[in-house]
Amino acid sequence: MAATLSEFHYGLVTPVAAYVMACVGSVLALRCTTRSLRRTGGERRWGWLALGATSLGCGIWTMHFIAMIGFTVNGRLMRYDAGLTVLSLLVAIAVVSVGVFLVGYRGSGPVTLGIAGTVTGLGVAAMHYLGMGALKLNGQVRYDTGVVLLSVVIAVVAATAALWAAVSISAVWATMGASLVMGAAVSVMHYTGMSAVSVHAAHGAVGGQSSADLLSFMLAMLAGPLILLLIAGVIVMFDPEVVMGRTEWDKPQASEAPEQAQGVGAFDWR
Repeated sequence: MAATLSEFHYGLVTPVAAYVMACVGSVLALRCTTRSLRRTGGERRWGWLALGATSLGCGIWTMHFIAMIGFTVNGRLMRYDAGLTVLSLLVAIAVVSVGVFLVGYRGSGPVTLGIAGTVTGLGVAAMHYLGMGALKLNGQVRYDTGVVLLSVVIAVVAATAALWAAVSISAVWATMGASLVMGAAVSVMHYTGMSAVSVHAAHGAVGGQSSADLLSFMLAMLAGPLILLLIAGVIVMFDPEVVMGRTEWDKPQASEAPEQAQGVGAFDWR
């Protein structure tokens, strides 16, 4: 028989918290990518791009995981396979890294952006459905193919827009606005994907766990990504570009050739 599903066991707490985390990951990723493009080369550029990719991957995965906390089948909270849950986090970071590094080193040309956005979007969708595969229940999970495809399209469009924003939007307030839109896009993709799900359980019997057990599992799974996001936030906040401000940062350095200083001023990465 078909089970009754709900995404909002805790009301608006989980979707709001999930959206906030998606926005946090997005804004950190945008600032890190912007910083990587500003007079940064070699290992420093690589480091900023890696930090941005990790922030975005952790933000997207954390959004998904927090949203899933409110998912119930026949009123029961779900159990999750820890191994698959961690694997979905690694997949999120890996695929986002591909997209971020592509646009970080090759720019936002149509071909590069299309490839990077498609790879990243498909990876985000794979992360979502891999996370769904971590569900432990005594029933069969089925998906509406049309809705699944729609969620994948949303993921690709959202990823492409995010990567474009990473190399095209530089002002702080514009970055904040872009992160709000990106967080909304990620959330829409998640709940679209969840609307494709149906569960069929014999005699209505499904697995489940208590709120206390789920809380313990949640804290264990979220600890690593949240620490990484905190570290990224501290690094971004204490970077000279932010601390010194635009005027000081834009002053030509004594060691720069006049033509180099003019070149930097011509491209307002911030």
